Amino acid sequence: MAATILFRGVLAALLTGLALPAAAAEGFDGAQLSLVWGLPFAGILLSIALLPILAPGFWHHHYGKISVFWGAAFLLPFALAYGLGAAGGEVAHVAVQEYIPFVALLTALYATGGGVLLRGSLQGTPLTNTVLLTIGTVLASVMGTTGASMLLIRPVLRANAKRRHKTHTFVFFIFLVANIGGSLTPIGDPPLYLGFLKGVSFFWPTTHLFVPFLFCAAVLLSIYFALDSFFHAREPALEPDTAPREKLRILGASNIFLIGVVVFGVLMQGIWQPGEVTLLGERIGLERLAAIALFALVTVVSLRMTPRELRLENGFGWGAMVEVAKLFAAIFLCMAPVLAILKAGPAGAAADLVAMTSGPAGEPIPWVYFWLTGALSSFLDNAPTYLVFFNLAGGDAAYLMGPGAATLAAISAGAVFMGANSYIGNAPNFMVKAIVEESGVRMPSFFGYCAWALVFLVPLFILCTFLFFR
Repeated sequence: MAATILFRGVLAALLTGLALPAAAAEGFDGAQLSLVWGLPFAGILLSIALLPILAPGFWHHHYGKISVFWGAAFLLPFALAYGLGAAGGEVAHVAVQEYIPFVALLTALYATGGGVLLRGSLQGTPLTNTVLLTIGTVLASVMGTTGASMLLIRPVLRANAKRRHKTHTFVFFIFLVANIGGSLTPIGDPPLYLGFLKGVSFFWPTTHLFVPFLFCAAVLLSIYFALDSFFHAREPALEPDTAPREKLRILGASNIFLIGVVVFGVLMQGIWQPGEVTLLGERIGLERLAAIALFALVTVVSLRMTPRELRLENGFGWGAMVEVAKLFAAIFLCMAPVLAILKAGPAGAAADLVAMTSGPAGEPIPWVYFWLTGALSSFLDNAPTYLVFFNLAGGDAAYLMGPGAATLAAISAGAVFMGANSYIGNAPNFMVKAIVEESGVRMPSFFGYCAWALVFLVPLFILCTFLFFR
C-alpha cells in the first residue's frame, strides 16, 4: 500500500510539474551543487547493476516503481529547493530534448529489426558462425546494435542447435554485434545518437572510429574463428541430417525498407533545419519533431505490415523495450544535476575528476577519457555515461569534432566498445542473453561473463590505448 501511494504521489508530482510554466532548462548553477545531488543517479544505475543479480524476482516485478522512486528522489528535493516551476522545467527539458527522441528512435529500430526473419538451413560450422558474426557486426552500424542483434540471434541459435559447445558463440555475439559493431554511425549505438543530438555530425564516427573498429573486429573475429574451430573439432560425431535443406531467404523484407526510412530520419535532422518551435517551454527544432513523428509512423507501419506469425517465429516481444523506456526515464532525469556539476568544470564538485582528465597545461588526456568512459559504461549504462564525459570535455560539438577530435574519439570508443564488458553495459546485451537462455542454452553468470570480457576484451582495449588513444 505504501509503495502504491508513493508511486501515485510521484506521478502526481511529475504531472503537476509538467503543467506549470517551464523554467529555463538547466537553470541551476552546477558550481553550487554538491555531489549529494548525484545520489539518485548513482542509485538508479546501481539498481540496474545489482538488483537483477541480488533480487531478480523483485526487480522483474517492480523495476518500473524503482525507476519512479529514484526519479522522485531527485525531483522532489529539487522542487523544494528551486520551486515547482523549475522542477517542471527540468522534466520538460529532459523529455523534449533527450528522452522522447531517444526512445522514439530505439522503438523504431526495435520494431523493424524484430520484423525481419532469416529462414533457412544453416550448419554451425566455424566458417558459417564467423560469417554470421561478421555480417551482424557490419549491420550493427546500419540498423543499430538492437536491430542487428534481433535479426541474427535466432538464425545463429538455429545454426548451432546441435552443437554441444556453443556458449562462446553468443558471448562473442554480444562483444561484436551488440556492441563494437555499432561504433560507426549514430544509428549504431545510443551513445552516438545522443552525441548526434548534441551536434556531432552523422559521419564523424565513421571517419574517426573506423580504424579502431576494424582493428577490434578483426582481432575478435580471428580469435572467435580459432576458438570455435577448437571446440568444433571436439564435438561428438553427429548423425547425418536427412531433413530436406531449406534455402536461405529473408521474410519481412519490407522492414528493411523501413529501417532505411529510419536512417533517412536521422540524416534529415543534420541537413534540414527549418526553424524552431516552443514545446512545454522548450525550444526544439522542427526537424527533431518531424523525425520523432517519422519514427513513430515507422513503428506503426512495421507492426501493421508484418504478419503476426512472423513476429512469433522471431520471438518478438515488447518486454525488453518497455524496461528500457521505464529505466531511461529515471536515468535521464537523475542525470541532470550530474551533468550540471560536470559542466561547471574546475568550479564544480567534480573538480578532482576534471583534474584527472587534463594534463599540467589543462590539455585533455584522451586515454584517460577512454578508460573512464569505458569503465563506467561497463557496469552502468553507456548512453548516459557518454553524455557525462561529453560534457566534461566541454560539451561543444564543434570544438570536439575539430581540435578536440582525439578526445571525442576516445569518449565514443570507450562508451561503445566497453559497453561489451558486462551484461548491463548496453541494452542489447541483456536482450541477447534472455533470448539465448529462453532457447535452452546456458549463458555465463554476470560475473562469469565479466571473466570472458576480462580475458578477451580488456587486453584488446589496452592495445587500443597504445595504438589510438595516447
